[in-house]
Amino acid sequence: MDPTVHVIDRGTMRIDLNYPIEGAVTATESEPNPDAVQTDGPVFNLVIETPATTLLWDTGSHPDAADGHWPADVYDAFTHADADDHPLPAALDEAGFALDDIDAVVQSHLHLDHAGSLHRFAGTDVPVFVHEQELKHAYFESVTGESSAYVRADFDHDLAWRPLYGDDGRLYEGIEWVHLPGHTPGMIGLLVEGGAADDRDLLVVGDLAYTSYNYEDGHPMGRDLLHSRPDWAASRRRARDIEARRDALVVYGHDPEQVEQLPERL
Repeated sequence: MDPTVHVIDRGTMRIDLNYPIEGAVTATESEPNPDAVQTDGPVFNLVIETPATTLLWDTGSHPDAADGHWPADVYDAFTHADADDHPLPAALDEAGFALDDIDAVVQSHLHLDHAGSLHRFAGTDVPVFVHEQELKHAYFESVTGESSAYVRADFDHDLAWRPLYGDDGRLYEGIEWVHLPGHTPGMIGLLVEGGAADDRDLLVVGDLAYTSYNYEDGHPMGRDLLHSRPDWAASRRRARDIEARRDALVVYGHDPEQVEQLPERL
C-alpha cells in the first residue's frame, strides 16, 4: 500500500524577491534605481500516512511570529502576518488530523518558518528526526547571534530528538531521508516511495529550492538564504540525480504555483 500525502496550509510569508532569487532585481546603467519587488512564499507542512506510521514533515512558523516571537528585524524582512490564523493544531484539523495522530516529526531544518511549532510536541515521546549537523548549528547560531533565522525558543524544548547521521538512510518502510546541505549545514530531504498521485516517488527537497527557478534553472538563492553555495550546488546535483533515477516528483520549499497544484498531484 502506497503512502498517502496531505498538504497542511500554514499561511504565507511576504519577502523581497532578491531573497529566493539572487539578483532578481538588479541595478543597471539604464535603470540605476529599479523598484523593489516583494513576493509571496507559502508555508506548508506535509502529513505522510503509511500503514505503519503517520509522519509530519516540518512544523511551520510559531503562531506568535508577528507578536514578538520572531525578532523584529527578521519579521520586517520575512513577514508572516497570518501565522496566527494557521496554528498547527487547527491546520491539521482542517486536513482531518489531530496532534495525537502524529507518530513522528521530520524537520528538514530548524529555521524559524519550519521549526516554530515543535513546542506542540514538547514533553511527549514523539520522535523528532533532524540531522545532527543541523541541531548543532542551530544552537550555535542562535546563542552567538551569527544568524537571525534560528530562534532558540523554537527548538529548545524537552523533545524526543532522533539525530540523523551521514548522508542518507531509511526512516520507515518506503520513506528515506537524504542530506542536502547548502541552505543550512543540516538540511535534509525526504524520498517517499509511491507518494505522488500517479504512483511516482516523491522527493521533497524543501529549502534546497525555494522555487522552481532554483531547482530547474540552477539559479541560486540570494542574500542570506545560502550557508554554502558549493554545498548547495552539489546538493542540487544529487537531488536531480535521484529525481532522474527514480522518476520522482520534486517538491520545493515555498513555490506558490506548485503549492497551489500540490493537492491534486499527491
